[in-house]
Formats: sequence, C-alpha cells, structure tokens
Amino acid sequence: MVGREISSGWLMFIGFRAAEDRIVAALAEAGYADITRAQARLLAGIDLDGTRLVVLADRARIPKQTALALVNGLETAGYVERVPDPSDGRARLIRLTARGRGGLPVAIAEEARIEAAWRALLGVRRMRALRRALWELALSADPHLHPPEDPQREEPEGGHNGRQP
Repeated sequence: MVGREISSGWLMFIGFRAAEDRIVAALAEAGYADITRAQARLLAGIDLDGTRLVVLADRARIPKQTALALVNGLETAGYVERVPDPSDGRARLIRLTARGRGGLPVAIAEEARIEAAWRALLGVRRMRALRRALWELALSADPHLHPPEDPQREEPEGGHNGRQP
C-alpha cells in the first residue's frame, strides 16, 4: 500500500477485523475457544428461528460448500443443529442450539464495548455520522438489510446487521 492512498473499503475492513478480533477473543475467554473466525462470521448470520444453508452462504459471501463445511464443524461442536424448515418440508434450517445461543450475550456485550470505544474516540456526533454513512453503504450493497426506523437514532445495544443475531 506504499505510494498510494488506502481505499475506504480497506479502511472499513481494518475496522471490521479489529472488531471481529475482539469478539472472537471475548468468546474464547467465555469458554467458546473452539469457534474459529470463519465460524463466528457464519454464526452471526443465523436468524434466531433458523436459516437455510444457502442464505448463510450468501450472507457470509462464501461458496455453499464452504458454508456446509463450517456448519458441519459447528454441528459437531454442538453450536448448531439442522431442523426441518416449517415452510418447506424438503428443506432444512440451521438453528443455534442452547450452546450456540449461550455465546450471543458474550458477542453482543463485546459489540457494545466496541461501539462505546469508537464513540469515545470519535465523539457522539462523528459516530452518528459514521453510522449513517455506513448504513447508506450497507443498504446500497445488501437489499436484504432492514434500515433502522430512524436513521438519526443510534441502534440499540447489540444491533449489528439489521437481522436477528
């Protein structure tokens, strides 16, 4: 990157990786040390009532075969289970088990600490502006996201992707 300006996308990625590092570390400290970074990314895309594998792969931006391998590992470790999809008897949903749901409060609490640290660094006004800009970019890139009801309002603690965690 020497000799040229770092792109905005790369700067966002650096911030994302720093946040992801903190969340994975917090999970490890809380007894979830067997969750890999890739598995954590996939877990973050699972809706509370379950999510189809193809949707998880799309949300994580990975091939279906990669998502399947990650789900197999998570299932073996007891974090997820496969259940029938009530809307289509032929399909299966990937759903968090009690062990998988147990990590949610840890991840959500760390997300809140990250947001607080960034707010302390940037100040409330700049943090709100950053979140508004990020929402605009996210909504233009992902039509499945749901915008906050009031874009001027901060999201509640733990809100992170417009979907249920």
